[in-house]
Amino acid sequence: MANAAISPPAASKRRILFASLIGTTIEFFDFYIYATAAVLVFPTLFFPGEDATTAMLASFATFSIAFFARPVGAVVFGHFGDKVGRKATLVAALMTMGLSTVAIGLLPTYQSVGVIAPLLLALCRFGQGLGLGGEWGGAVLLATENAPPGKKAWYGMFPQLGAPIGFILSTLSFIILTATLPNEQFLAWGWRIPFIASSLLVIVGLWVRLRITETPEFKKTIDKAERVETPILTLLAQHKFALLTGTLAGMATFVLFYLMTVFALGWGTTAMGYTREQFLPIQLLGVCFFGLFIPLSALAADRWGQGRTLLVTSIAIALFGLVLAPLFGGGGLVGVVAFFIIGFSLMGCTYGPLGAALARPFPTAVRYTGASMTFNLAGILGASLAPFAATWLAGHYGLQAVGAYLAVAAVLTILALLGMNRIKTDGEV
Repeated sequence: MANAAISPPAASKRRILFASLIGTTIEFFDFYIYATAAVLVFPTLFFPGEDATTAMLASFATFSIAFFARPVGAVVFGHFGDKVGRKATLVAALMTMGLSTVAIGLLPTYQSVGVIAPLLLALCRFGQGLGLGGEWGGAVLLATENAPPGKKAWYGMFPQLGAPIGFILSTLSFIILTATLPNEQFLAWGWRIPFIASSLLVIVGLWVRLRITETPEFKKTIDKAERVETPILTLLAQHKFALLTGTLAGMATFVLFYLMTVFALGWGTTAMGYTREQFLPIQLLGVCFFGLFIPLSALAADRWGQGRTLLVTSIAIALFGLVLAPLFGGGGLVGVVAFFIIGFSLMGCTYGPLGAALARPFPTAVRYTGASMTFNLAGILGASLAPFAATWLAGHYGLQAVGAYLAVAAVLTILALLGMNRIKTDGEV
């Protein structure tokens, strides 16, 4: 009877799952259009120079800023998410991300204002990271804290689906723009369209999120007066092991994804000689497999366990690292297609259960902060420097060094997942 009293009706649950999905879709769309522009546009317009590789590395450096901003967003938004509530905090996070993205679409270039242009770009990128740092954890909790028993991973995969959907929308945007506009017009103004158009998606996301209710588990925390004064201090004092293992448990996921996206796009359209019109559709095909395997892996996680599913997938990622070079660099078009299909399928397998798995070790009173911090610290370790490091490794030691980089990250994740199995919590996730 108690569970029935706090469980939202079916229509409300559908609205909640849609709110968690559309929010992360918008956030990741905004995040990925920057990632694509960091390869195709920003080196030319914001970091002009004679050396194309140096300009690309400078662009990747601004790309990494968001990952260092994300833990800041996790602390700020996590504090209010654990103190005030999931709903209001998610609205604020979406606004922060949306305004930063639209601002990028309105920035002057280096040719217009000189060095001020890359500085403004870096500031807006920081704002993107700040918003996403608060978005992911809240969206996962919105889903998992409304989930019935035995379906935590299934509910938790809905915000995870926002990643492939956002990526597909962002990639399609650039495919359409590059196919319909001459290169001069694309560089002059066409690249701005996805950034400015994201404002329409933000309006839809805000409308949906303002209509949802607070999660039952957070309501119980209020009723029992279990909220803590400063969630981040409680997290660091009482949950250090969960924070450490959770961070490393997400590391391979981030390394894999940003090797498959930003690094692969940059390397494929420079060193391998593909045009962006040739390469983006191949990458898009792989992302479809990413989206397909997210729900499949969530079903597996609810049946066989989140930790076990992630452990098996991480072993497979390590093995994939060993064949990365011959597939991507030596197999021609067939090898490149196989590289994307296998890599993105593994990405879906690790990403589907990850949200529920990272939230599980933390009690409700610090869960928003804890889940957000582990996810975003994993982003710093696994993603912030991945395109830069992989480009440097490939340039100096070949693609086999990039594969070794991925395999080492997967081994660290395997060790962390084994450590997470020791954690017990009084939380319900």
